Amino acid sequence: MSKGIFKTVDEAIKAAKVAEDKFIHEPIATRVKAIEAMKDGFRPYLDQMAKETHEETGMGTVEAKLAKLNNAIYNTPGPEILMPDVETGDGGMIMYEYAPYGVIGAVTPSTNPAETVISNAIKFLAGGNTVYFSVHPGAKKISRWAVEKCNEFIYEATGYENLVVSIEQPSLEAVDQMMTHPLIDALVVTGGPVLVKQAMESGKKAFGAGEGNVPAMVDATADIELAGKNIAESAAFDNNILCTSEKSCLVEKAVKDQLIEEMQKHKALLLTDQKDIDKLVNLTVDGNKPARPYIGKDATFILDEAGIDYEGKPELIILEAKKDHPFVVIEMLMPILAVVTVEDFEDLLKVGLEVERNCRHTATIHSQNLVHMNRAAHVMNTSIFVVNGPSSAGTGVGDTGASALTICTATGEGTTTAKTFTRRRRLNALEGFSIR
Repeated sequence: MSKGIFKTVDEAIKAAKVAEDKFIHEPIATRVKAIEAMKDGFRPYLDQMAKETHEETGMGTVEAKLAKLNNAIYNTPGPEILMPDVETGDGGMIMYEYAPYGVIGAVTPSTNPAETVISNAIKFLAGGNTVYFSVHPGAKKISRWAVEKCNEFIYEATGYENLVVSIEQPSLEAVDQMMTHPLIDALVVTGGPVLVKQAMESGKKAFGAGEGNVPAMVDATADIELAGKNIAESAAFDNNILCTSEKSCLVEKAVKDQLIEEMQKHKALLLTDQKDIDKLVNLTVDGNKPARPYIGKDATFILDEAGIDYEGKPELIILEAKKDHPFVVIEMLMPILAVVTVEDFEDLLKVGLEVERNCRHTATIHSQNLVHMNRAAHVMNTSIFVVNGPSSAGTGVGDTGASALTICTATGEGTTTAKTFTRRRRLNALEGFSIR
């Protein structure tokens, strides 16, 4: 049996529990060794992982997957963010420290498989936890490989086995077994709303990443050249399979034409023929959800399948639409972006709220008006709000902060770090410990 990979859920979780019972007593230095070993170990494999992920899942692009893997390895903080908080006064000292939950059961997606395993393994181990990964069957090869490599690198550095575990054949039944297993102390679900709901009803501590339907809002004061570039490139990034990717663009009518013109300069193809738009809708929409065969596919593949003529190699398909169009209300997860015209800033906010559907996930605004920026951030009330930039910045891609591939909107934690997956404990030491 490969390191960290077991035949059954029970065997895997029990092995993680045995490891946890020892790991919890190790100094922080051991956690640092394990994490640095993973980071150093994965670096030579980045190109290979990006290619193999693309080959297995058939979604996104190799270049984007490489960027996400770099983000996971280089931008995921470890134990350094778990410094204790101390308060002193006449009555003594209060200290808060961050303790592990224990064995975490974690669901990973097919959209960000290896990078979620790596980034979350760093976070979980930084907090002193061990983890059982219930990986997506659609990305089981690359996910299993990542788990095996985690074990290999950690063992070489620390002598520890089974801090990160999984099973040979992932399945929905295996997810059920994980969620009800008595040795699982907390659940982390980077997946769809059904699994998040199941985790929240499990009776265990649950961290749930909900769905998003991200509006990119552009007001009349925006730097339109920058907005067009950011929106077009970010919506096309990894063929729009990130939950944080722009799913629609809302723009004030005064600058709509200029914005579309700028987007076309950045590999966006504008469809104006209603017959072509109808072809695209009929191909990619299945009732009230996206047609699975086209999720994460290249724009050129979708255009070819729809029988739509084009020139060059567009990376994004754009079209004008009303706010109730399927491409606006459905989280398509494809390089298709509907542009909705609004009257003014008040209308921009109103439609933005409608489109976001109270997911409270991610929204962006392009504006040079500070009042507009602040008001939009307040009104949208999302876990991630990006001003004058691509929505991908909210995940840390492009060195824009800590890596955030698990965004807990459903349970309220928002972007996650090692601190998210710890218990805050308080120590009171009375009558002393003040050296003022």
